[in-house]
Amino acid sequence: MNAVLRRPAFDFRPMNDGDIDAVLAIEQQAYPFPWTRGNFKDCLVSGYRCEVVEQAGDLLGYSVLSSGAGEGHVLNCCVAPVHQGQGVGSELMRRMMADAKAFGIGVLFLEVRPRNRRAIELYERLGFEAIGLRRGYYPAAEGREDALVMRREL
Repeated sequence: MNAVLRRPAFDFRPMNDGDIDAVLAIEQQAYPFPWTRGNFKDCLVSGYRCEVVEQAGDLLGYSVLSSGAGEGHVLNCCVAPVHQGQGVGSELMRRMMADAKAFGIGVLFLEVRPRNRRAIELYERLGFEAIGLRRGYYPAAEGREDALVMRREL
């Protein structure tokens, strides 16, 4: 008999205040200039679409989407470094895109550091295209870093 080992499915749910410590831990592992507790609390209070993904009880990643006037903005989509490359980020983005479309959002925007090739390749696979550059958008070790602006019609 041949056994096929399958990875447990990802579980998605809305982010809540109780998730913030685990979300912050991932944020601090993944980014040199992470969001703060206040950033995440503000997103929850503002009613942004904030979601977490878990697997077997472990928090793997999260996403934050704001919307208005028929447009959506991916504010944050992050997967714990140890779980990157396993399809978690793709699933988070696909869910955000589907939810955005269901809520009448016609276009999504996001910013990404130009040196974050892995993320850019993911976004391009999902149909995003580069449309511009925001000069000095991100904090960097030596000053500021530009952001590549990407867009996807839904």
